[in-house]
Amino acid sequence: MVREVTADNAWRHLQAFQRIADRNNGIRASGTNGHLESAAYVEGRLRAAGYRTTRQPFTHADFDFLASSGRVVAPSARTLHPLVARFSANTPAGGLTARLAVVPTGTDATPGCEASDYAGADYRGAIALIAAGGCTNTVKQRTAAEAGAAAALINTNNPNPDMILRTRLTAADVRIPVASIGRGEAEALAADAARGPVTLTVDLRGRARTVTTFNVIAETPTGRADNVVMLGAHLDGVTEGPGINDNGSSSAMELETALQLARHFKQVRNKVRFAWWGAEEHGDLGSGAYVAALTEREKADLALYLNFDMIGSPNYARMVYDGDDSDHEGAGPGPEGSAQIEKVLTDFHGSRGLPTVGRDFDGRSDYGPFIAAGIPAGGETSGSNLIKTEQWARLFGGRAGQSLDWCYHQACDDLRNVNRTIFGQLGAGMAWATGRFALSTGGVVPDDPAERARQRAAAKHGLARPAADTE
Repeated sequence: MVREVTADNAWRHLQAFQRIADRNNGIRASGTNGHLESAAYVEGRLRAAGYRTTRQPFTHADFDFLASSGRVVAPSARTLHPLVARFSANTPAGGLTARLAVVPTGTDATPGCEASDYAGADYRGAIALIAAGGCTNTVKQRTAAEAGAAAALINTNNPNPDMILRTRLTAADVRIPVASIGRGEAEALAADAARGPVTLTVDLRGRARTVTTFNVIAETPTGRADNVVMLGAHLDGVTEGPGINDNGSSSAMELETALQLARHFKQVRNKVRFAWWGAEEHGDLGSGAYVAALTEREKADLALYLNFDMIGSPNYARMVYDGDDSDHEGAGPGPEGSAQIEKVLTDFHGSRGLPTVGRDFDGRSDYGPFIAAGIPAGGETSGSNLIKTEQWARLFGGRAGQSLDWCYHQACDDLRNVNRTIFGQLGAGMAWATGRFALSTGGVVPDDPAERARQRAAAKHGLARPAADTE
């Protein structure tokens, strides 16, 4: 499998995703024609290889962006570039004009999260400028609203001063209009406010709607149906760009892995199921819908889940999901068997002289619903907007202090953004793990589904991770 699943062949699928985005307003987001065409491409290739494909439909709340603009009115006029949050409250048509009030940060690790952060200043009717981090942006805007703020601008706080990452709010708890802005603009606004009063106008409006979308599922016709090995990658992108690294890279490599596995149907001992998730960018909704629909028996029959999300990042780290969280501070371990999945992948890369680092299970991808259900999970990623450390730069090269993917959720996430070296290396890991587990899950999880069910019930992990609110 490792020799058969090549980066060159998978690259052709990535090129197809790019062409699909190009003819669909540059996007492949859930609920758009770009996503529909991407799914049709995947399904067509799978069916030609002998798979039967199914679509699992589900609905979810979405948000049409109607207005997202801003400007400094005084002391000197200039244009701002706010990105309205998904499910934000609306300003009046034409915008809201108000004074700027900067929420102090100092050494506070939770800026704008607590009422005390707003003590000593008047935020009534103001547009609050809030630093990132410490709590969800939903909490930040609620706390700002309780202090009297009329709107909030939240600093993306990325080393790239122009990068703006859209935030997603919990609709039921939205109080005021909210937008994210880049670090450069946030710092300039804070400097202006330090010199004297600043007046802004922001026009932030959108409209909630319901979208019907789907997951694409395919599985081998051979292998044990009570010892299923599952792979997943989200097929949808964001509305800001074509989503070629995020997550066309993993979707393309998963497709090539499935196509090459089709040549070995007769050798497959454990059924292998492939998923291309919808609406991951809305909070892992496709994988969540899938797991929610499983019966207890179907969960017991599912031996393990492998997740792949962004495997071609230009400033990459070679990361394997951290199944036991023993080597660094993180969000916690995965269910029993997750550490063993991690070892299978790290041992493979190690055998090729390629070091890896752990990646926390922190709720930022489609493994979340599986580990919450007690299903062992693992997989690979090359990184999103995480910042490359000096240690990682020594291990992998690249630029310390910068995002692992500096085009994350941006219009520049196109073919030119994908690093073919890490794309091929993590693709080889995907192929290796697929072939290994298609033959045996021994040494990782019990072969007997009844024993797995007992093990999972005894563990009672409760490992649900909240989805990140930066999209």
